[in-house]
Amino acid sequence: MKSNQLKELLPEVVHIAKQAGSKIMEVYESGFDIETKADDSPVTTADLAANELIERELNKLSPRLPILSEESAQLDFEERVNRETYWLVDPLDGTKEFINKRDSFTVNIALIHKNKPVLGVIYAPALEVSYYACKGHGSYKQASTEPEKKIQARELPKKAVFAGSRSHPGKTLTAFLENYKKDKGEYELVSIGSSLKMCMVAEGNVDLYPRLWGTSEWDTAAAHCILNEAGGSLVKIDLSPLCYNTKDSLLNPYFFAIGNNTLDWVKYLPEDALGC
Repeated sequence: MKSNQLKELLPEVVHIAKQAGSKIMEVYESGFDIETKADDSPVTTADLAANELIERELNKLSPRLPILSEESAQLDFEERVNRETYWLVDPLDGTKEFINKRDSFTVNIALIHKNKPVLGVIYAPALEVSYYACKGHGSYKQASTEPEKKIQARELPKKAVFAGSRSHPGKTLTAFLENYKKDKGEYELVSIGSSLKMCMVAEGNVDLYPRLWGTSEWDTAAAHCILNEAGGSLVKIDLSPLCYNTKDSLLNPYFFAIGNNTLDWVKYLPEDALGC
């Protein structure tokens, strides 16, 4: 897909994400039902309402492209492997944050082309904050009614800041941080939900988000593009590229979301993380 096409699509996708966010907030403020999916993860009426709106509005865009969403991800690999370009959507990332009335949940919309994210939009409706990017045009943040600002991942400071999952802290992350502390000294840990952790790396507030717990492709794709365009990277824990729609499972391996630095993060991994 050409660069000018991506640039034209980006504001339209930002608008769609904000529309979906409005639907989510209607449910958030009025109450909601919770169901359990086959994988034991929760889904709410807000997930479903946002998904319906996003799919409807994306189908109005030109070119019209296939959509793969968390709430409709039932295609076999044989059916989706030949998709060169498609939308990858998580209508409500951070459902547990939403259920527990914490505000760090997001709408994630990405465009995948040749197994890589080339456009990404993340909107946090309760915070009224948007992050967005497309390949070759940089990454941006817009808070509420403020003007947009270009964001950039930072170089590693003397005291590193890590992002961690509030819902899935885990013993593996604790061991990783202890190994880092023994080598480099004190650090700061910021715990927050959803894809906002990767956005914090992209905007230069966090230096590394080590994800040593399961995720799916729709959880990372939008933030992956935003981080790339901000000068950071999202890679597997062996530092090889993280790609999309290349295997039967839509689960991601463990990964690092890295700011603008080249530290050998792999050496701090505990043995139980290797090979994941």
